Amino acid sequence: MSEQSLYDRIGGQATIEALTGRFYALMDTLPEAQATRALHPADLSGSREKLNEYLAFWFGGPQTFVEKRGAPMMRARHLPFSIGTAEIEGWLTCFRQALDETVEEDHLRAVIWAMVEKLGRHMRNKEG
Repeated sequence: MSEQSLYDRIGGQATIEALTGRFYALMDTLPEAQATRALHPADLSGSREKLNEYLAFWFGGPQTFVEKRGAPMMRARHLPFSIGTAEIEGWLTCFRQALDETVEEDHLRAVIWAMVEKLGRHMRNKEG
């Protein structure tokens, strides 16, 4: 018997969509996310779609991200953007709050947070 994926354990696509929807709502409203928001287009629908697909894939759900976009290579995908401390911290602040509001189980939030924080900090491509 195989272990249930993180994707399934958090509630599948409905939870992924709630998480990313809240994440981008926070990015639009939190002052500490201003530098992060500035890296995104005015219309966040494409960004939300990509993050939905990526998180579903990363958490063991549908492989739509890879099927549509190829290997993730997230750092390489973000190299065109200037990402330093303000951008990383803003992104992590939004993600942390969205995660806390959408994933009920403490243990699952801790697992996801460890993955996300590592990924977020890996995106740095500028000092400061």
